[in-house]
Amino acid sequence: MRDQSSRSVIASIQVFYEGNVQGVGFRYSVRQIAKGFDITGSVRNLPDGRVELLATGEENEVRAFVEAIGQSELRAHIKKQSETPLDQAPVFRGFEIRHE
Repeated sequence: MRDQSSRSVIASIQVFYEGNVQGVGFRYSVRQIAKGFDITGSVRNLPDGRVELLATGEENEVRAFVEAIGQSELRAHIKKQSETPLDQAPVFRGFEIRHE
């Protein structure tokens, strides 16, 4: 049985991507990348032209996921990326594209 104290820290972050990030398949690519990581969350377009990413999981998984996005073909579309840690983890089942 694993000792609970040896478990990784759970992290939740909100990332805003700016640049040419809407209308280029950005959300679908992010969802595809997410399939390779043990995380939950969502990605959605914002009315101001940015894309919002919410991700929750073990800290090393969340870090690796965000890094994988930055190293993917999407990097050509990203002009700016700003990240904020979240105190309350949003509850998601899996990783989804939100359309609201």
